[in-house]
Amino acid sequence: MPRIEIDVDRCKGCGYCIEACPQKILRAAEGFNKMGFHPVETFDPEKCTGCSFCAIMCPDLVIKVYR
Repeated sequence: MPRIEIDVDRCKGCGYCIEACPQKILRAAEGFNKMGFHPVETFDPEKCTGCSFCAIMCPDLVIKVYR
């Protein structure tokens, strides 16, 4: 089963990964990270297909997808 790992402390919350995800399993977290941004989080990880679109779109390389 694919798994997404997000380095929330480095995430700037740009939202590119949220828009790129065909399964729509990413969202901005309610809380803040160390830099004061709302990082991205997964809310339905079982639906992940491992496409890696989220990781490809991330300008800061904070997302890793394991298949």
